[in-house]
Amino acid sequence: MSAGEIAVLVASIACVGAVIGLLVAVGSLRREVHRLGAVSDELRRQTVPLVADAHRVVDQAATEMERVGAVLDSTESVHATVDSASRLAYRAFANPVVKVLAVRAGAATGLRRLASGSDPAGGAGASPNGKGPR
Repeated sequence: MSAGEIAVLVASIACVGAVIGLLVAVGSLRREVHRLGAVSDELRRQTVPLVADAHRVVDQAATEMERVGAVLDSTESVHATVDSASRLAYRAFANPVVKVLAVRAGAATGLRRLASGSDPAGGAGASPNGKGPR
C-alpha cells in the first residue's frame, strides 16, 4: 500500500464516521420533533378551552360595562335634575325667608322695647309722632 492509498482509506473511514454521526444526529432530531409535536398538541388541547372561556368572560365584561354606562348616564341625569331643583328652591325661598327673618327680628326688637318701657323713637326729647322735639 502506498501513501496515497492510505490517505484515501483514512479519508473514506472519516467520511463513513461523519455519515454515521449525521445519521445519529438526524435520528435524535427526529425524536425531538416528534416530542415537540406531542407537547404542542397537549398545549393546544389545554389552551383552546381557556381561550374560549376568556372570550366568554370578555363578552360578559363588555355587557356589564354597557350596564354600568347606562347606570352612570341615569345617575348624571338625576344629579342634574336635583341640582336644578335645589337652585330653583334656593331662588324661590331665599328672598321670602330673608324677609320673614327681618320681620321677626324687627318684631322681636319692638317687643323688647315695649317690654322694657323705652321710647321706640330712640330719644326722650322726641315728639309723639317721632318728628323732632316736643
